[in-house]
Amino acid sequence: MDALQNVGVFLVETLFSLYIGAVIIRFLLALSRANFYNPLSQFLVKITNPVLIPMRRFIPAVGKLDSAAVVLALGLMIIKVFLLLSMTGGDASLPLVAVYSVLELLRTVIHIYIFALIVQAVLSWVGNSYGNPMADILHSLTDPILRPIRNLIPTIGMVDLSPMIAILLLYIVLIVLRSYGL
Repeated sequence: MDALQNVGVFLVETLFSLYIGAVIIRFLLALSRANFYNPLSQFLVKITNPVLIPMRRFIPAVGKLDSAAVVLALGLMIIKVFLLLSMTGGDASLPLVAVYSVLELLRTVIHIYIFALIVQAVLSWVGNSYGNPMADILHSLTDPILRPIRNLIPTIGMVDLSPMIAILLLYIVLIVLRSYGL
Protein backbone atom coordinates (compact mmCIF):
# COMPACT_ATOMS: atom_id res chain seq x y z
CA MET A 1 0.00 0.00 0.00
CA ASP A 2 1.21 3.47 -0.75
CA ALA A 3 1.11 6.36 1.69
CA LEU A 4 -2.09 7.89 0.31
CA GLN A 5 -3.91 4.57 0.57
CA ASN A 6 -2.66 4.14 4.14
CA VAL A 7 -3.96 7.60 5.04
CA GLY A 8 -7.34 6.77 3.48
CA VAL A 9 -7.59 3.48 5.38
CA PHE A 10 -6.62 5.24 8.61
CA LEU A 11 -9.22 7.98 8.14
CA VAL A 12 -12.03 5.57 7.21
CA GLU A 13 -11.17 3.25 10.11
CA THR A 14 -10.89 6.07 12.66
CA LEU A 15 -13.86 8.22 11.70
CA PHE A 16 -16.28 5.35 11.22
CA SER A 17 -15.09 3.60 14.40
CA LEU A 18 -15.55 6.73 16.53
CA TYR A 19 -19.09 7.37 15.29
CA ILE A 20 -20.11 3.71 15.43
CA GLY A 21 -18.73 3.59 18.98
CA ALA A 22 -20.79 6.64 19.93
CA VAL A 23 -23.96 5.07 18.52
CA ILE A 24 -23.30 1.76 20.28
CA ILE A 25 -22.53 3.44 23.61
CA ARG A 26 -25.71 5.50 23.31
CA PHE A 27 -27.66 2.29 22.61
CA LEU A 28 -26.08 0.48 25.58
CA LEU A 29 -26.67 3.41 27.92
CA ALA A 30 -30.33 3.58 26.90
CA LEU A 31 -30.63 -0.17 27.37
CA SER A 32 -29.16 0.07 30.88
CA ARG A 33 -31.34 3.11 31.66
CA ALA A 34 -28.40 5.39 32.42
CA ASN A 35 -28.97 8.98 33.47
CA PHE A 36 -30.09 10.78 30.31
CA TYR A 37 -29.11 14.17 31.76
CA ASN A 38 -25.51 13.18 32.49
CA PRO A 39 -23.14 15.44 30.50
CA LEU A 40 -21.59 12.45 28.75
CA SER A 41 -25.02 11.10 27.81
CA GLN A 42 -25.98 14.51 26.48
CA PHE A 43 -22.78 14.62 24.38
CA LEU A 44 -23.67 11.26 22.82
CA VAL A 45 -27.25 12.40 22.23
CA LYS A 46 -26.13 15.59 20.49
CA ILE A 47 -23.72 13.86 18.11
CA THR A 48 -26.04 10.97 17.24
CA ASN A 49 -29.43 12.72 17.11
CA PRO A 50 -28.96 14.28 13.64
CA VAL A 51 -28.94 10.78 12.14
CA LEU A 52 -31.08 8.85 14.63
CA ILE A 53 -34.09 11.18 14.79
CA PRO A 54 -34.91 10.90 11.07
CA MET A 55 -34.32 7.13 11.19
CA ARG A 56 -36.77 6.71 14.07
CA ARG A 57 -39.59 7.89 11.81
CA PHE A 58 -39.13 4.72 9.74
CA ILE A 59 -37.62 2.30 12.26
CA PRO A 60 -39.64 2.12 15.49
CA ALA A 61 -38.25 0.90 18.79
CA VAL A 62 -38.88 -2.72 19.74
CA GLY A 63 -39.67 -2.68 23.45
CA LYS A 64 -36.66 -1.17 25.23
CA LEU A 65 -34.41 -1.67 22.19
CA ASP A 66 -33.60 1.36 20.09
CA SER A 67 -33.88 -0.37 16.72
CA ALA A 68 -32.80 2.73 14.81
CA ALA A 69 -29.48 2.79 16.69
CA VAL A 70 -28.86 -0.88 15.90
CA VAL A 71 -29.67 -0.37 12.22
CA LEU A 72 -27.48 2.75 12.10
CA ALA A 73 -24.52 1.03 13.75
CA LEU A 74 -24.84 -1.99 11.48
CA GLY A 75 -25.28 0.17 8.37
CA LEU A 76 -22.23 2.26 9.20
CA MET A 77 -20.23 -0.90 9.92
CA ILE A 78 -21.22 -2.36 6.55
CA ILE A 79 -20.14 0.85 4.80
CA LYS A 80 -16.87 0.89 6.77
CA VAL A 81 -16.05 -2.76 5.99
CA PHE A 82 -16.98 -2.33 2.32
CA LEU A 83 -14.79 0.79 1.99
CA LEU A 84 -11.84 -0.85 3.76
CA LEU A 85 -12.06 -4.01 1.67
CA SER A 86 -12.39 -1.96 -1.51
CA MET A 87 -9.42 0.21 -0.59
CA THR A 88 -7.18 -2.73 0.26
CA GLY A 89 -8.24 -4.97 -2.62
CA GLY A 90 -10.13 -7.54 -0.53
CA ASP A 91 -13.26 -9.47 -1.48
CA ALA A 92 -16.07 -6.95 -1.00
CA SER A 93 -19.01 -9.23 -1.81
CA LEU A 94 -22.19 -8.27 0.02
CA PRO A 95 -22.73 -11.54 1.97
CA LEU A 96 -19.13 -11.52 3.21
CA VAL A 97 -19.32 -7.83 4.14
CA ALA A 98 -22.63 -8.34 5.99
CA VAL A 99 -21.38 -11.30 8.05
CA TYR A 100 -18.07 -9.62 8.82
CA SER A 101 -19.89 -6.42 9.81
CA VAL A 102 -22.14 -8.19 12.32
CA LEU A 103 -19.14 -9.93 13.87
CA GLU A 104 -17.15 -6.70 13.94
CA LEU A 105 -20.09 -5.01 15.67
CA LEU A 106 -20.10 -7.74 18.33
CA ARG A 107 -16.35 -7.28 18.82
CA THR A 108 -16.87 -3.53 19.15
CA VAL A 109 -19.51 -4.02 21.87
CA ILE A 110 -17.15 -6.36 23.75
CA HIS A 111 -14.27 -3.90 23.46
CA ILE A 112 -16.49 -1.07 24.74
CA TYR A 113 -17.37 -3.12 27.82
CA ILE A 114 -13.72 -4.08 28.42
CA PHE A 115 -12.64 -0.44 28.13
CA ALA A 116 -15.47 0.70 30.42
CA LEU A 117 -14.56 -1.91 33.05
CA ILE A 118 -10.88 -0.91 33.00
CA VAL A 119 -11.64 2.82 33.25
CA GLN A 120 -14.14 2.15 36.05
CA ALA A 121 -11.52 0.14 37.96
CA VAL A 122 -8.91 2.88 37.55
CA LEU A 123 -11.40 5.51 38.72
CA SER A 124 -12.17 3.43 41.80
CA TRP A 125 -8.45 3.25 42.65
CA VAL A 126 -8.03 7.00 42.33
CA GLY A 127 -10.81 7.49 44.84
CA ASN A 128 -13.52 10.08 45.14
CA SER A 129 -15.41 9.02 42.04
CA TYR A 130 -18.61 10.14 43.78
CA GLY A 131 -20.24 12.89 41.75
CA ASN A 132 -17.99 12.22 38.76
CA PRO A 133 -20.23 12.11 35.65
CA MET A 134 -18.02 9.49 34.01
CA ALA A 135 -18.14 7.21 37.05
CA ASP A 136 -21.94 7.43 37.09
CA ILE A 137 -22.21 6.50 33.42
CA LEU A 138 -19.67 3.69 33.72
CA HIS A 139 -21.53 2.26 36.69
CA SER A 140 -24.80 2.32 34.74
CA LEU A 141 -23.15 0.72 31.73
CA THR A 142 -21.27 -2.07 33.52
CA ASP A 143 -23.71 -2.92 36.31
CA PRO A 144 -25.81 -5.31 34.17
CA ILE A 145 -22.66 -7.34 33.47
CA LEU A 146 -21.17 -7.13 36.96
CA ARG A 147 -24.32 -7.80 38.99
CA PRO A 148 -24.63 -11.52 38.09
CA ILE A 149 -20.91 -12.04 38.76
CA ARG A 150 -21.20 -10.27 42.12
CA ASN A 151 -24.09 -12.55 43.02
CA LEU A 152 -21.86 -15.58 42.41
CA ILE A 153 -18.59 -14.23 43.82
CA PRO A 154 -18.94 -11.80 46.72
CA THR A 155 -16.45 -9.08 47.56
CA ILE A 156 -13.40 -10.52 49.31
CA GLY A 157 -12.42 -8.13 52.07
CA MET A 158 -12.55 -4.78 50.31
CA VAL A 159 -11.61 -6.17 46.91
CA ASP A 160 -14.26 -6.62 44.24
CA LEU A 161 -13.06 -9.23 41.76
CA SER A 162 -16.12 -8.99 39.51
CA PRO A 163 -14.58 -6.50 37.00
CA MET A 164 -11.54 -8.74 36.53
CA ILE A 165 -13.73 -11.82 36.06
CA ALA A 166 -15.97 -9.93 33.61
CA ILE A 167 -12.94 -8.81 31.58
CA LEU A 168 -11.61 -12.38 31.49
CA LEU A 169 -14.98 -13.69 30.32
CA LEU A 170 -15.23 -11.00 27.64
CA TYR A 171 -11.74 -11.86 26.39
CA ILE A 172 -12.73 -15.53 26.26
CA VAL A 173 -15.66 -14.58 24.02
CA LEU A 174 -13.27 -12.65 21.76
CA ILE A 175 -10.90 -15.63 21.60
CA VAL A 176 -13.78 -17.96 20.70
CA LEU A 177 -14.90 -15.59 17.92
CA ARG A 178 -11.32 -15.44 16.56
CA SER A 179 -10.80 -19.22 16.81
CA TYR A 180 -13.65 -19.75 14.37
CA GLY A 181 -11.94 -17.37 11.97
CA LEU A 182 -14.55 -14.75 12.60
